[in-house]
Formats: sequence, structure tokens, C-alpha cells
Amino acid sequence: MDSTQRFSTRVEAYVKYRPGYPAAMLDFLARELAMGPEAQVADIGAGTGILTSLLAPRVARVWAVEPNDDMRAAAKRLLAQVGNIGWLHGSAEATGLPTGAMDLVTVAQAFHWFDRAAFRQECQRLLKPGGQVALIWNDRLTNTPFLKAYEEGLHAYSGDYEEVNHRNLGEADFRAFFTGEYRLDRFENSQLFDLDGVLGRLNSSSYAPVAGTPAHDQMTALVRREFARHAVDGKIAFNYCTLVYSGRV
Repeated sequence: MDSTQRFSTRVEAYVKYRPGYPAAMLDFLARELAMGPEAQVADIGAGTGILTSLLAPRVARVWAVEPNDDMRAAAKRLLAQVGNIGWLHGSAEATGLPTGAMDLVTVAQAFHWFDRAAFRQECQRLLKPGGQVALIWNDRLTNTPFLKAYEEGLHAYSGDYEEVNHRNLGEADFRAFFTGEYRLDRFENSQLFDLDGVLGRLNSSSYAPVAGTPAHDQMTALVRREFARHAVDGKIAFNYCTLVYSGRV
């Protein structure tokens, strides 16, 4: 499947159930990566605008680049009242943005889908001298019995979880992408869900088994069973470590 179209059937779940990003991370972008009130930021692979919406109040303008029409349309609907977002139908490798105009390029949950060499060239074209790139992921932890069981279920019932997991990226990939030193910073993040929320969170993932298949039935049964065992006051926490790889290209 064309990676830009993987999420078309999951837009509604993505909007409702995907995690946001912690304020501490946004403060870090402002403090360490020059994301000040005058900044021009390109948010590449902007999806349904989860990160875009958090960047916009802090900068002069965010350019949200997203190739998937359904996701971009959802983002534009949700953020219709925000005046400093520019929307582009573009890819990571060909954004359509002007040369040398960006202070910062952000990528949330998407870098592992890109042609990394071509994206690196595009970043070199887009960024002002000294501008930086921030590659961001919410890395779901397995630090509770429920989250451990959930992870094991994905390995058992998702056909391509191992293939499309961002954790397949290693230090060599980041060394090849960034020029010279890059840094990794970590921030705590979490969501609290009822059972419907957990099932929605599952279905927001591109690697979740497709509804109506035996694998989906089995994964759903596992979620229901483990939720019943581990929920506190009818809720389960999804804990994340928000990872930010940043540097120059």
C-alpha cells in the first residue's frame, strides 16, 4: 500500500484517539531550536494536525504539508479558526514550500515513512542558515501489565507491525540524516482511556488488524480481557516517552 494512503480509512479514529505532545516538548522547541514567535515552521506529514495545532499559537506561521487528502481535510476542518496555518498538498520529498524560508522543520510520527535521502535534500533547500529539523515520536511504553499485553497482541495479530514500526530506525539512520551532532531529548506523555477509547486508539494505528478479520476479533478480545483485568476506575493509561531527535542537515 502507498504509505501516504495508509491512514485514509482511520482518519476519524486518528483525530479522536491519537496522543498529543507535552508542553515541555514545545517549550524545548522554543528554547533550544529557536522556535520563537517570529518563526516560520514547516510541519511535514502533518496528518490531522495534532502537532500543527500546538505549534501555531507559538510561532508566526506553520506550513502544514500532508499528501493524504482525507487527513488534510480533517485537519483543515478542525483548525479552520486558526489563521496562521498554511495548508499544502505536498510530500516530504517535494513540499512545494519556498527555498530558504523556514526556521524549523518538524516531523511527528512520520519520518519512518519518508524517502530519507530525498527528504534531507528538501530540508537543506527549505531551511534558513542555522535552521534545524526535529523528528518527533510518541513511543508507547510497555511499563504496565496492560501495555505489555497490548504490545504482545500487536506482535501476534498485526500483519505488518514489525515492518512499519518507527522503532526500526536506528542510530545509523539518524547519523546519516543529520549533519554532525544531533541530540535526543525525552519527555513524559500519557493518555487516559475508557474501553471505547482503547479500542479507538487501536484502530487509529495503520498496523491495527482490519475490522471484520479474525485477527481484529482476536486483538479486540485481548483488549477487552486485559482492560477488565487492569482498569482502575474504568480507565487505562497509555504511557509514552515523547522522543525528539534534533539537529542540522
